[in-house]
Amino acid sequence: METDLHALLRSLRVWDPAVTELPPFDPDAAPAEPLPLFTRWFAEAVAAGEREPHTVSLATADAAGRPDVRIVMLHGADAGGWSFATHSGSRKGGHLAARPHAALAFYWPVLGRQVRVRGPVTAAPPEQAQADLHARSTGALAAALTGRQSEPLASLDDLAHASATAWDRARRAPDTPAPTWTLYRLAPDEVEFFQGDPHRRHVRLAYRRSGEGWSRGLLWP
Repeated sequence: METDLHALLRSLRVWDPAVTELPPFDPDAAPAEPLPLFTRWFAEAVAAGEREPHTVSLATADAAGRPDVRIVMLHGADAGGWSFATHSGSRKGGHLAARPHAALAFYWPVLGRQVRVRGPVTAAPPEQAQADLHARSTGALAAALTGRQSEPLASLDDLAHASATAWDRARRAPDTPAPTWTLYRLAPDEVEFFQGDPHRRHVRLAYRRSGEGWSRGLLWP
């Protein structure tokens, strides 16, 4: 039986009260910089049971300006920026080499919250990338050692063979480097916090870098 997509869409609810709590958000009480508020919201998403709150949409553009987006994992956020990692030869790695700017979008539906981050991207020193990789799981190292991300794949058998070889190497030599694995840092020019409201009076607080500090302002929802 063919699925009626439009009927299915109409049957869905956004922020169902059975699974979502929309907490109040007072922007006047927000800190002067975005990072402490992000850290607090992230911790609250974890405490509220959000599944995989560290996954984030990463938007880049190729040399011709054509956009692309995918889900990656947040590796950290500090004074140096918001961090994620990938192979330098991957599609997103190529995009960042040609146009070193990107945007991140976190969505935590259990609290009706979004955080959007935009700014220039730089690659961390290779030793930091390798240290970050080797602090992760064996599976993460195996995936990095499998390599060839975004290249055409002839068959799933080829993937299975390369992955098995990489898993064996990762288990036997957990300090094996993955030379193309790169840790990227997005240093934000803009950070926006979105708090959903049951009456659709959503609160949007935007931080914009201003000299050595930040300016803040509200946006219409």
